[in-house]
Amino acid sequence: MTGTLNKVMLIGHTGDDVKMHYFEGGGSIGRFPLATNESYTNRTTGERVTNTEWHNVVVRNKAAEVCEKYLKKGDKVYIEGRIKTRKWQDDTGNEKYSTEIHCTEFTFLTPKNESGAEPSGNSQTSGNVAAKPKSDNFANKNESYSQEEEEDDLPF
Repeated sequence: MTGTLNKVMLIGHTGDDVKMHYFEGGGSIGRFPLATNESYTNRTTGERVTNTEWHNVVVRNKAAEVCEKYLKKGDKVYIEGRIKTRKWQDDTGNEKYSTEIHCTEFTFLTPKNESGAEPSGNSQTSGNVAAKPKSDNFANKNESYSQEEEEDDLPF
């Protein structure tokens, strides 16, 4: 096999609300932590052990705005995307690394009546977030949304 694959699929709970950053050109980026759990029984003690892994999720543009509006701390969500590692220098000149999940698709899994969000209106059908949605009411939180790698500046 000559190709490579960088694909991540996670189901977890958000550790905080989506933090947004807006750019001059109209783009935006949203970031939030996602917790996934692994549970097992310790063979020697018989005790139930749960390990939590935290993931830094990054969502862009329209998908970020949808996440900001409807994802609240503690909500369950399915995330699909790629692993990216960023490298930078801190104030003291030390190199730092951060591993992120760059989200391309997501599905809200928390029923809307159990979430901290209170969207109203009709259900929005799933579709490409790169295109303008038919309405601004994403009331059904069990719907999927996807984001293309390169977003077009289409008027529709």
